[in-house]
Amino acid sequence: MIQRRTLLKSTAAAATLGATALSALAQQTVTLKFHTFMAPMSNVWLNMHKAWMDKVTKDSGGRIKFEAYPAMQLGGTPVQLFDQAKDGVVDIVWTLPGNTAGRFPRIEVFELPFMMNNAEATSKAYWEYVQTLAPDEFKDVQVIALQVHGPGVIHTKAKQVKTADDLKGMKVRGPTRQITKMLGFLGATPVGMPLPGIPDALSKGTIDGAVIPWEVVPSVKVNELTKYHAEFDPAGGALYTTTFVMAMNKAKYNSLPPDLKKVIDDNSGMVTSGWLGKVQQEGDVPGRKSAVDRNNTIYTIPPADAQEFKRKARLVEVEWVEDMNKRGYDGKKLLEGAKALIEKHGKTAAAPAAPAKAPAKKG
Repeated sequence: MIQRRTLLKSTAAAATLGATALSALAQQTVTLKFHTFMAPMSNVWLNMHKAWMDKVTKDSGGRIKFEAYPAMQLGGTPVQLFDQAKDGVVDIVWTLPGNTAGRFPRIEVFELPFMMNNAEATSKAYWEYVQTLAPDEFKDVQVIALQVHGPGVIHTKAKQVKTADDLKGMKVRGPTRQITKMLGFLGATPVGMPLPGIPDALSKGTIDGAVIPWEVVPSVKVNELTKYHAEFDPAGGALYTTTFVMAMNKAKYNSLPPDLKKVIDDNSGMVTSGWLGKVQQEGDVPGRKSAVDRNNTIYTIPPADAQEFKRKARLVEVEWVEDMNKRGYDGKKLLEGAKALIEKHGKTAAAPAAPAKAPAKKG
């Protein structure tokens, strides 16, 4: 009888310890380091990254907290961000896969000229494409979201671009391999560089212009450092877009208790990807206004003139398909799959806000 009582007491004590351990696990709090190259006053940082972190913190009841580091404050260069997440130097990053040329070749399909319709739809298509046609593209990290920005715009210091021929001889910054290729086929001298390098390069004359979306113009002072802007009439298509990835260190994600993992999962995926794309493109309106307010000249390239850009830039698409075939992928299948997904999601995505054209000069 004494032995039985002792056994019962031991069992009860073990159960109590187990319950305590489970309770501690359930109440575990986690602090995640979020790192990116975007400026602390940029639309992307304030309205996308911080908004996402705030939502995760709220959804977790305050148990997931963030140390937030914009502008590469934890060191390194934008090119190193993906590996910082992969290697656990930081927990979460937002970066361009295209910073490391050719490392993520299958998702470059979304950066091909005149592929996108709007950022929300194309971001959702990008997410679905990776899940279905390139599931191992980002196998080294836990992918949170995949998105693109709004239509790319040409910004120049001393000369207005109206036709493809106007780019001849101009040194123009491009963000990724496919976009610098496109600039070359259009006649420009392409210069690849991460976004933070643009202000210094424009100031020193290293480049004559840059291609970026309207949204990011104020954060890199392109409205101040250039005088001319060339956007495309939506009816003629979007010149290009850039792909982004928000990624988490796999070991850190796997170390989370199940309920906190669920919070991350609930703030990941297609809906989050579409939301990020939509918010980024919404930033095009105030970004464009920053150029209008300085009396810069904005020229809208009509659909008829866009055809020459399309004709010259199509070589990028041809070369990308050939490159995929050489790598052992079916380039045509990937291209057609991406186009079909963009069209599919374009039918349901909200139409982006149209830029206010009235104040712009046509000269």
